[in-house]
Amino acid sequence: MKVVNVHQRLLPASPERVGKFIDLIASRGDTPGPHVWPPMKLDRPLGIGAKGGHGSIRYFVEAYTPGQVVRFRFTSPKGFIGWHALQVLEATPGHCMLEHRIEMRLEGFARLSWPLMYRPLHDAVTEDGLSRAQAALGLEPRVVPWSPWVRFLRWARGLDTMRAQPAPSGTMPS
Repeated sequence: MKVVNVHQRLLPASPERVGKFIDLIASRGDTPGPHVWPPMKLDRPLGIGAKGGHGSIRYFVEAYTPGQVVRFRFTSPKGFIGWHALQVLEATPGHCMLEHRIEMRLEGFARLSWPLMYRPLHDAVTEDGLSRAQAALGLEPRVVPWSPWVRFLRWARGLDTMRAQPAPSGTMPS
């Protein structure tokens, strides 16, 4: 089973400014504000070969162009054969697109676990992250409400049920 999952936000900012979000991934300067999702952790600073993950998802950095794109190759859960990436795309003069994309093939139990558990949680955490990026740029974030299923899954996994709050306006480094 092939999966392509894309989340995007059009941001009225330069690609250079938004690219700083990529360079801060898994660092102390990662998108500011309260976090209600397991944080991304890497075994060393962001760069090709760094290994890590968030929650039960594991991967390594297979490609990184500072300020433009980082791509992670899945190593678990079993049956996730592919990658996920965060990229800044030029859109219009004065605007860029921040995009998170997954491209993978599912095998075995992952054919069930992706649509029932991982995809709903992934969609929620990704939309929350894009909202935090908007807020960090000083913009009014477009907050996508969690579905009842996502709230149930968070409860079942023992995650805090508080709704993520966007970062205070204008906290993104210039």
